[in-house]
Amino acid sequence: MTHATPPEAAVRTFLDAGGRAPLLPQARAAYVEALDQGWADPRRLHTEGRRARMLLDGAREAIASVVGARTEDVDLAPSHTAALHSAVLTAAAGRRRTGSQVVVSAVERAAVLAAADRVGADARLTVPVDGLGRVNLDAFTTAVARPGVALAALQHANGEVGTLQPVPEAYDAARRAGVPLLVDAGASLGHVAVGPEWDLLAGDAGDWGGPAGIGVLVTRRGVRRSPDRPDDEDRWFPGGVSVPAALSAAVALQVAEASRPTDDVLRRTLVDRVRHRVGADVPDVEVVGDPVERLPHVVTFSCLYVDGEALVGGLDALGFAVGSGSACTSSALEPSHVLAAMGVLTHGNVRLGLPRGVTAQDVDRFLVALPAVVGQVRDAFGVAGL
Repeated sequence: MTHATPPEAAVRTFLDAGGRAPLLPQARAAYVEALDQGWADPRRLHTEGRRARMLLDGAREAIASVVGARTEDVDLAPSHTAALHSAVLTAAAGRRRTGSQVVVSAVERAAVLAAADRVGADARLTVPVDGLGRVNLDAFTTAVARPGVALAALQHANGEVGTLQPVPEAYDAARRAGVPLLVDAGASLGHVAVGPEWDLLAGDAGDWGGPAGIGVLVTRRGVRRSPDRPDDEDRWFPGGVSVPAALSAAVALQVAEASRPTDDVLRRTLVDRVRHRVGADVPDVEVVGDPVERLPHVVTFSCLYVDGEALVGGLDALGFAVGSGSACTSSALEPSHVLAAMGVLTHGNVRLGLPRGVTAQDVDRFLVALPAVVGQVRDAFGVAGL
């Protein structure tokens, strides 16, 4: 006996590309090629090792050219989280004679907040944000000017709600105070232009269409860092990274940057459509983040009287993969510290990260399905019509 597959279940639509996007075809091809050419240990002196080293250095050079840095300033990490941890801990250790305090915004990734806490007791100075998720510049300026500040950290854009941060102004404030600025561009590289206003820059290959397992940390010359782990040939990230993955990440970043103008127009238009339709078609919903100064592919909204896990499950059953909770914490769907800091609704949250290649038809099908799923979840919880 055969069982027919429901038509809706036959089509999967991936709308959760924030932090882990589908691997770009060019990146996949580069990875496969590098498996044949770059499998050896790049630290060895034989021909195979030197070939792997050449590919690894080529990957670092390509990334450096995109971000506007020197090749020797680019370090590759085993993850974006590892890059952020290293940036905070080693920069703070390098400036321990200045002080031990780390200035962060309230909406930084959990990795940054946790690393700042590890620097020392009461080391973290948290700066509030407004209702759009944008850091309070006056408070940030005051915080970095305090005695004893070793480092400041500010994301380029918030990967959960899409809001761009005033990085150039924050960088100017940090420079006047003599404090290095770590800019987390994990949600921005490959999607929007990231300017030169940073002292340390972190990126995430998985977010721009490269392979998982490659983070980037770029350090401007003159920024003092001190290793926080035992001595190793690679003093920042002992053990190194996969050469094929590194080359694939670099190729993906180059492709993403080259296609960025076209991708920006399409995905920004689709996000605008989501922001408008969700607000019009779903009762008691709050669309959050800046509607203009934002990433082109990220949109988040929260539905009153709805459990986020149930909503994600209902949409998944219809073939739509979406995010919820916090983009930078675990899959436990804990209330988002980002949304809480913004003072907006924290439950019944849906986060879309539109991947490259998404179509208007994909988004329209999601928008047609969403109101019914929200209604079903509210019915199940006995809150329909409240």
